[in-house]
Amino acid sequence: MESSTQKYVAVKQRAWLQNPIVRSATMFANFFLIIMALYQIKPASRSLILGAIGADYLPYLWIGSAIVLFVSIVIYEHLLDRYGRFKLVLGTAAVFIAILVLFWLGLKGSSPVLAIAFYIFVDLFGVVLVEQFWSLTNSVYGTHDGKKWYGLVGTGGLIGGAVGSAAAALLIKSTPLQTRDLLLVGAAIVMVIFLLTWWLGQQKIIESTSIKSSTSAKKRGWRHLLESRYLLLIAAVLLMVQLVSPMIEFQFMHIIEDRYTEREARTEALSFFFSILSAFAITVNLVITPLLLRRFGLLAGLLVQPVMMFISTFGFILNPGLWSASIMKISDRGLSYSINRASKELLYIPIDSEVMYQVKGWIDMFGYRMFKIFGALIIVALAPWAELTSIVIDLNWIIMLGCVVWIGFLVVLYRDYLAISQHHKQ
Repeated sequence: MESSTQKYVAVKQRAWLQNPIVRSATMFANFFLIIMALYQIKPASRSLILGAIGADYLPYLWIGSAIVLFVSIVIYEHLLDRYGRFKLVLGTAAVFIAILVLFWLGLKGSSPVLAIAFYIFVDLFGVVLVEQFWSLTNSVYGTHDGKKWYGLVGTGGLIGGAVGSAAAALLIKSTPLQTRDLLLVGAAIVMVIFLLTWWLGQQKIIESTSIKSSTSAKKRGWRHLLESRYLLLIAAVLLMVQLVSPMIEFQFMHIIEDRYTEREARTEALSFFFSILSAFAITVNLVITPLLLRRFGLLAGLLVQPVMMFISTFGFILNPGLWSASIMKISDRGLSYSINRASKELLYIPIDSEVMYQVKGWIDMFGYRMFKIFGALIIVALAPWAELTSIVIDLNWIIMLGCVVWIGFLVVLYRDYLAISQHHKQ
């Protein structure tokens, strides 16, 4: 009788957990924790790298980081085929906890090599955990439910970024913890993610069986991209930001390096800035994005980021400094995480769902990294020709030119979007 009662309670508990609101709340919490962990260690990695090698060498580091990401993605795909995504998610979390503890032990000194390795690891940490999260989320929701709940789930990440950054700043300012100690805080959060993911699998909320990736699907995605002007325009628009974003990052990090020479003050400042950036993205995502898209349409939503980047970059030319650099950085990342992300998803609606996932996989996993390399190479190419002040001005004009080209792509893309949407209606 007791066994039957236990089984009944377990069935009732699972039924309650399968409620769409409860299920979405658990995924919200999972994404919140992932981004919160990232924004514990991200300010630390930026602060440590500025102290170790300085901002001048960042473009070379971005190129190296992209190469490491390419190699890691290939290895990751092989492991995914062998073990399945659920086991790989748990294994990745366990490995990342161990690596964070090892970095915490190694970074007691001031080794530039370890600072470089940690910076690259943080980039890998963000890419892998976020990709894994959305992969598991796709096993939780169908297309209809995804459209309904993905906005809420995604907002969990934005809030996690704001809370994580603010918490990091508070820990550095108000406790004896130092920059490297944020790695242990991040490791503790990843442990919670590990336990939550394991529990979700035990409760059958997420798929815990081995689901393997398809190499042929990736190849088809590449062919679809080359054969469609509309898809190529989408790729061009989505990747333009990766071409100009490193130039904005380069200038922002130079300002931070010059303004904050002491490591803990630099970490606190970066953490505080990331919390403001995340709060801005949340506000835009919840308030401005739905109003703008509803009243002015898709093209207006897509144009906001390049137009604001153009204006803020021109403002930086007129008055270079921390405030203008921060506004330029927020117009880049803050709008990318909010209205631009929401608007670009609408571009995929007229596309066959299978084709969409194949093409998005190529763009997200490979195109973004390749175009960031191109942006870094532009900085490297300009470096020998001028001192820092000249580079800043030169890069700003290139950013503004990139925004103009970006806007041109958007106008052409929107015409194709209207034509394809009209064809689907018929």
